[in-house]
Amino acid sequence: QVPLVESGGGLVQAGGSLRLSCARTNNMPVMGWFRQAPGKEREFVAAIRSSGDTYYGASAKGRFTIARDNAKNTLFLQLNSLKPEDTAVYYCAGGPGSDSLTSRTAYIYWGQGTQVTVSS
Repeated sequence: QVPLVESGGGLVQAGGSLRLSCARTNNMPVMGWFRQAPGKEREFVAAIRSSGDTYYGASAKGRFTIARDNAKNTLFLQLNSLKPEDTAVYYCAGGPGSDSLTSRTAYIYWGQGTQVTVSS
């Protein structure tokens, strides 16, 4: 099992920024970020292929940026203009990308998550 490890979460005021990292990606074909708020389903945030092609969920477009450093086996998610509704546990995930990238079924490996809390 690939031990994906997220970091970079924390408490930030509305309008602020955070940068999440996910280590040990092992250059999997597709890497993604999902988030889960209390009482809600896990939601697709963004994904990136090894080619560099990126995909974003509606909540992320224009504010979040996904990137990967294949040489360092690390995935990033830059969170800008954060809102209280962005509060959630953010998970990184990796897989072969054989299914739709917005679906959890496209990912085999998951990290433990990192908490992001945005105060108003």
